[in-house]
Amino acid sequence: MGPRRPPELYRAPFPLYALQIHPRGLALAAGGGGAARTGVRNGLHFLQLEQIGGQLSASLLHSHDTETRATMSMALAGDVIAAGQDASCHILRFRLQGPDEKSASSAPSKAGGAEKGPRKRKAPSPSEKGEGDTRSEAGEVEVETLCSVQTDFSPDALQKAVRVSADHSLLATGGADGFLRLWEFPSMKKVREFKAHDGEIEDIALGPENKVVTAGRDFHCCVWQRDQLVVRLRWDENMPGVPDKTYRYQACSDSGTFLGLGTVTGSVAIHVSFSLQRLYYVKEAHGIVVTDVAFLPESRRGRELLAENEAALLSVAVDSRCKLHLLPPRRSFPVWLLLLLCAGLVVATILLLQLAFPGFL
Repeated sequence: MGPRRPPELYRAPFPLYALQIHPRGLALAAGGGGAARTGVRNGLHFLQLEQIGGQLSASLLHSHDTETRATMSMALAGDVIAAGQDASCHILRFRLQGPDEKSASSAPSKAGGAEKGPRKRKAPSPSEKGEGDTRSEAGEVEVETLCSVQTDFSPDALQKAVRVSADHSLLATGGADGFLRLWEFPSMKKVREFKAHDGEIEDIALGPENKVVTAGRDFHCCVWQRDQLVVRLRWDENMPGVPDKTYRYQACSDSGTFLGLGTVTGSVAIHVSFSLQRLYYVKEAHGIVVTDVAFLPESRRGRELLAENEAALLSVAVDSRCKLHLLPPRRSFPVWLLLLLCAGLVVATILLLQLAFPGFL
């Protein structure tokens, strides 16, 4: 029996394209309708993840308006956000107000005046949550724009991928013009740029020793050392019987325990990274293309939110929904029981040999 339908954590008032999860248990979901005058908003929503009644839930903490720009790609480095909007990368910093600050700001003045502090965040009602309520409870999150830099220069310019290095010192962008551009972060001073693919860059991963991995629509996946090509992969090299343009590389990810996948048909799966064994699969979880997925981080807060589950994957799609996929603990034999069975097998083997060959021992 397959997994039950995944619960809907949140529904935004616009299509969702990018998702990041902060170690403090904050989910950032972004997207929009772009510059077209269709009435569809553009924004970045900050969602508070919480355990309520033994279930993981999400409530809107803050809505940041991105005006006429839909966020199509996003990376997170601490409290700094790199958001790909149209042909540019917008660098934002957010500040999450703590309980002490909220208490102080909402306390009455010494002169005995009425309370003037920000309202405390209330959990939205089911109807508000389901319709993607965009009210901002003042004082919970403050967002400031640090800078904006054009990162793609093709006729139909669009930044499609952005990644930040592990030490948060370098940012990589790729888009429709096929150029990989590296920037000092968060100052966005350009370090290097070169043509990496003939066509759009779909995804980027940053590794150790200045290595960068890129996946492009030209059916190649490349490993670069600075601007020098180290390895170029073609998925069909070991499958000569399949036409060379049947599939293409779509994403490259950092190594970890699990691999989360979203498909163009809306299905979501979780695999073991090293063996690609599939542990979880829901067909058409969204019913339309999945645009981004993210695991709960292995931070203290992330482990609290996981509760008894082995992993939790969030997915977003063009259907404006953010859904939750839980991987329950897998059954396994205790080590002591395995050792006991091995010892019993050895004893049984010795007894059988003694019966078959008297005087064996």
